[in-house]
Amino acid sequence: MTKIRKIIVVLLTLVLLTAAYGYWQTRQFADSALTIDKETIFTLPAGSGRVVLEAQLESKHIVRSGPWFGILLKLEPELAKFKAGTYRFTPDMTVRQMLELLASGKEAQFPLRFVEGTRMQEWLSQLRNAPYIRHTLEDDKLATVAAALKLEGEQAGVEGWFYPDTYLYTANTSDVALLKRAHERMKELVDKEWQGKMDNLPYKSKNDMLTMASIIEKETAVSDERSRVASVFINRLRLGMRLQTDPTVIYGMGDAYKGTLTRKDLERPTAYNTYTISGLPPGPIAMPGKASVAAAAHPDKTDFLYFVADGKGGHTFTTNLASHNKAVQVYRQAMKGKNEQ
Repeated sequence: MTKIRKIIVVLLTLVLLTAAYGYWQTRQFADSALTIDKETIFTLPAGSGRVVLEAQLESKHIVRSGPWFGILLKLEPELAKFKAGTYRFTPDMTVRQMLELLASGKEAQFPLRFVEGTRMQEWLSQLRNAPYIRHTLEDDKLATVAAALKLEGEQAGVEGWFYPDTYLYTANTSDVALLKRAHERMKELVDKEWQGKMDNLPYKSKNDMLTMASIIEKETAVSDERSRVASVFINRLRLGMRLQTDPTVIYGMGDAYKGTLTRKDLERPTAYNTYTISGLPPGPIAMPGKASVAAAAHPDKTDFLYFVADGKGGHTFTTNLASHNKAVQVYRQAMKGKNEQ
């Protein structure tokens, strides 16, 4: 009996030592860093269990293979409540932190930047090329976008009615969902500026104000010039002068524009050519930013009727044609001097 007891004690000791070693190894595994050397995007499909998760993590070389993963989930069952989705893993993350992330359901967010002054066609191209977006639009026609977002009235033109900004989204977000967010933000901004706009502006609708904002956006990138540029176009509208702004000509040309405007282009009538039409074009020519919308709603009070680039990134503003022509000559000479250097 004494010999049997000794054997039992030895066996129990071995079991305890093995269990202790296994527990220690499991803890070491849980606190070890992931076996990745750069940020990794990982997608766990819906319905995946422990075995599928472990196989995916090992096949993608995110964790070391071995028995410790399964043991860890048994020792800490709260870590086994992982949720399907797309997650971002970093090299400094431990196995436990990774499992906690999967259990939290906090999926990776991806940024998409829509820049001020760009057009809807450019936005749609970005959406097509952005990762992890679910594409639902049949094509890139503006009418398709309007139908998908159920836009009516003055907003059905689509162009201009979307707020440029950086938008964060999770995997499987649809293209339409992102556009809806941008559209709602622009609607809120336009409504706010329309309610508080300067009195007696020559706008018949919110679309007119947004159209003016888009022209301002394309004409200058200098913050403190926007309200002054707005004043020039407002003064022209009030006097019945044509706006004569090149960006509207370019927009009206569409794909025919190849990077250079000719005199023939300025003389060729389109619905947007403000050298040949009076008043504002029928709609925005780009997506204006917040500052340009504010400038359209609150232009400076000036007598300026002309402006031309000054060669330093800004513009020279004048009240009469003679002064404007002189400013044009100064600009041309400055450009000539730069080209000769």
